[in-house]
Amino acid sequence: MIKTIRIENVAQHVGEEVRIQGWLYNRTDKGKLQFLQVRDGSGFVQCVVFKKEVPEEVFEAARRLTQESSLVVTGVVRQDDRAPGVPGGYEIGVTGLEVIQLAQDYPIQPKEHGVDFLMDHRHLWIRSRRQWAVLRVRATVIRAIRDWLDDHGFINMDTPILTPAACEGTTTLFETDYFGEPAYLTQSGQLYNEANIYAFGRVYCFGPTFRAEKSKTRRHLTEFWMVEPEIAFCDLDQLMEIEEQFVSYIVQRCLKERSAELALLGRDTSLLEKVEPPFPRISYDEALEILAEVREQTEDPQLKELLKIEWGEDFGSPHETELTKRFDKPVFVYGYPTIAKAFYMEPWPGRPEITKSVDLLAPEGYGEITGGSERISDPDLLLKRLEEWNLPREAFEWYIDLRKYGSVPHSGFGLGVERTVTWICGLNHLRETIPFPRMLKRVYP
Repeated sequence: MIKTIRIENVAQHVGEEVRIQGWLYNRTDKGKLQFLQVRDGSGFVQCVVFKKEVPEEVFEAARRLTQESSLVVTGVVRQDDRAPGVPGGYEIGVTGLEVIQLAQDYPIQPKEHGVDFLMDHRHLWIRSRRQWAVLRVRATVIRAIRDWLDDHGFINMDTPILTPAACEGTTTLFETDYFGEPAYLTQSGQLYNEANIYAFGRVYCFGPTFRAEKSKTRRHLTEFWMVEPEIAFCDLDQLMEIEEQFVSYIVQRCLKERSAELALLGRDTSLLEKVEPPFPRISYDEALEILAEVREQTEDPQLKELLKIEWGEDFGSPHETELTKRFDKPVFVYGYPTIAKAFYMEPWPGRPEITKSVDLLAPEGYGEITGGSERISDPDLLLKRLEEWNLPREAFEWYIDLRKYGSVPHSGFGLGVERTVTWICGLNHLRETIPFPRMLKRVYP
């Protein structure tokens, strides 16, 4: 009996006659030889149809195959170091072929297409080798996130997608009608997880979050996936230790399990291999000094202008890129100004103008991949902050309650899946890191 296998397991069946079910990615006609590149979701393999070795109808069926036709191939697995594919080094000598559907006029051809065209056909673009590889890395990132947190005492808590108030600022809220009352798509599950830690100690939520940012940069989506761990009895230093262990595990897991996909993407993994604890740490003030030094030394007027920044402003992409050039692994920047951060962040002892906050910046110009802080644990200070930020107290009464009944120092952070995948894969834009990206003026398909 012929066994049906997945292409990713082809190396285990050398010398055996097997069956694969998939789609034609590409075909090369060499007269009496037809080279079929077949994919099945788990990998790509070359299937060789030799006219002398198959019935005439099988050879003709292979010769008529069109891009993305669905098919079932039967053949003998053989090892050939020259054979292309993922995994590479193996091919299938075809003995039988069944065409399920002959695809016609497939719109994405093996040539250059514009980004808008590819985004309009995203439902088909995800079939390409590159998008396949990126989204496989994404799946591994997500699995690594859950595995590390689950193995380190964190409990998954699902937090609401519809919320009554802002978490990260009122200007980036998507508003919806909730039975006659306004409600908003969540910007973050953090506030709810701060309630959950008092029941479970260590928790995380993981799901879609929404920011109505009118941004066209390569680092922003309006809908993205974020994991948000929250930890009771945790200060800023302990938070950074957790973050560097967590991020290092994710990167090393991808290097181990997705080396073939990263190679297909042409990713230079040498810097990723250095992502191990500890990570360097610099303060916001030290970061400003570095940027001032670069501005003073550069002869590039454009860079000099891009790096302009006043104390109290948050860093933009040029600032983060320049800062990470000093390091060969991710770097923590801590102690951001109070006016640049969210209302719930704990003030720095003796310096109320800055917060016990931290961003983790990835090297190679990929910028912020996590943002976190120690949270305010004093109810009076929290009330003061709500007033300063002009936030309605009635929407946060439950949140204030958390500081009244057994309040403790606690901290947490958020890691964006798409930014992390962009960095690990070495991509230019986040749009390739989620199956169907939502961006400014992009909600189709």
